[in-house]
Amino acid sequence: MQAIRFHEHGGPEVLRLEEVAIPRPGPGEVRVRVRACALNHLDIWNRRGMPGRRLSLPRIPGADVAGEIDELGAGVSGLEAGSRVLVNPGISCGRCEACLSGQDTLCPQYHILGSQVDGGYAQYVIVPAANVLPMPRHLSFEQAAAVPLVFLTAWHMLVTLARVRPGETVLVWGAGSGVGSAAIQIARLLGARVFATVGSDDKMERARHLGAEVVLHHGRQHVDEEIRSLTGRRGVDVVVEHVGQATWEKSIRSLTHGGRLVTCGATTGYEGLTDIRYLFSRQLRLFGSYMGSKAELLHLMPFVERGQLKPVVDRVWPLAEAAQAHRWMEERRHFGKLVLTIP
Repeated sequence: MQAIRFHEHGGPEVLRLEEVAIPRPGPGEVRVRVRACALNHLDIWNRRGMPGRRLSLPRIPGADVAGEIDELGAGVSGLEAGSRVLVNPGISCGRCEACLSGQDTLCPQYHILGSQVDGGYAQYVIVPAANVLPMPRHLSFEQAAAVPLVFLTAWHMLVTLARVRPGETVLVWGAGSGVGSAAIQIARLLGARVFATVGSDDKMERARHLGAEVVLHHGRQHVDEEIRSLTGRRGVDVVVEHVGQATWEKSIRSLTHGGRLVTCGATTGYEGLTDIRYLFSRQLRLFGSYMGSKAELLHLMPFVERGQLKPVVDRVWPLAEAAQAHRWMEERRHFGKLVLTIP
């Protein structure tokens, strides 16, 4: 089969289109014929290499997969070859206390497709049978691939951890990112008033179209000062953080008393300056978020089925141009998801 692999860490040029053996599903697994695979910033981190985290190389990246079941492993029931599916990218043991209590991401063996195991930049991928679910009929493969990781992450952040309530205010950094575009929609679905930030003028109207009431340009405006002004010096109830070092201090200052900050990433750096006085005097709560459970993906999918949550696809690339797609993402030229189509 054709697959994109990297044999060493580095820039987009390390991504190679190669012929590799078609994998066979083991007991409890299925083989999916991949039709589309969406990019995530995790793909870039894995390709570059991260301090303290080792990947077995070569590796096929790609977490967000949509396609068709091609072959069932031993013991798999309730699924049929040819079924159109999307894949939950979070893989856990399914047997430990965390898994059995519905907290998959706390499983000691938890990992994400395309990181510790080969992912979806390929014509075929092997996943546990428990990780496939029916693809919404009205979505294309490219649209379906844009759903799992970012909507699951944003749902876990806003619904499970921050517990956003109707009438609350939510600040979403980076509306053009996958998580940002999903978070705006989920916050609006929950009845919140949404403030969002973008890094270029052309993204402002697209953020408003998704449901952001106020859109700020984080390259030209002091976001924390604007938030205080727009809310009558009150601040917002919830901040959705995934940018990291460049925005962390502003996020803390944007919160109202009793506010919640929930973070799932650090694309600009890992060091976040926190004035502890804000933390205790305003009784703030900080939540670390990492993906979400299989049950949470099932909970959010009906909203996708009904069109209340919509995947945002910015651009589609052929598999052979994966390196160019990575460059596009690194240059932050996208709004929503970049997707690879698989021949």
